[in-house]
Amino acid sequence: MDLEKQPAAPAAAAPPAELRASDADRDRIAQILGDALAEGRLTSDEHSERLDSLYAFKTVGELEGLVRDLPAPGGAHAPFAPARPAAPAGAGPAETIVAVCSSSARKGRWRPGAHTRAVSVMGDITIDLTEAVFEQQVTEINVTCVLGNVEVLVPENVTLRGYGSGVLGNFEVRGEGRGESDPQAPVVIVRGFALLGNIEARPKMGARLVDLARKLRKRLDG
Repeated sequence: MDLEKQPAAPAAAAPPAELRASDADRDRIAQILGDALAEGRLTSDEHSERLDSLYAFKTVGELEGLVRDLPAPGGAHAPFAPARPAAPAGAGPAETIVAVCSSSARKGRWRPGAHTRAVSVMGDITIDLTEAVFEQQVTEINVTCVLGNVEVLVPENVTLRGYGSGVLGNFEVRGEGRGESDPQAPVVIVRGFALLGNIEARPKMGARLVDLARKLRKRLDG
């Protein structure tokens, strides 16, 4: 009888479909959905429905189902592969906006990144995207608010989505699912938690975004 200890077999790697989805995976799927909308492969309602699912699903396999009937970037139907965790060249870290017993604001002609974090502790934060220059289809803002106030303003033709809650506080996203949103304009996702504070995101009437919509149309025409 061989009593010699045998090395333990390495644990089997999880199939790609069972891997937890990363931010890079979601960004890639959001880009495919945005291209499909611009090309007329998806209606505005279909795009909104799949986008909501995109931020609710947890695994790579679930994300794959959202684009199984759509061409990959470049027009070819390619099998889905998890995105590399490394950021693309030129992409910077997520911006963090902090207000502790103070106020902070981002407004005017600025370039928001794909991910922005806002933290308010007994402070006021304003994130005004009405004149911003968007360089991506989906922009996500994560907000933590304690005894403070955070306001997010977007152009009226941007698609706005909100996922959050409040404890003895308020989390409110107004203007979700409005039919007049430009299907080629960016999507802004606001996620947040308010404790004895207030988080509000809404479109600013009269402010319309045209930069990214023009860029997408020019790419399609070319």
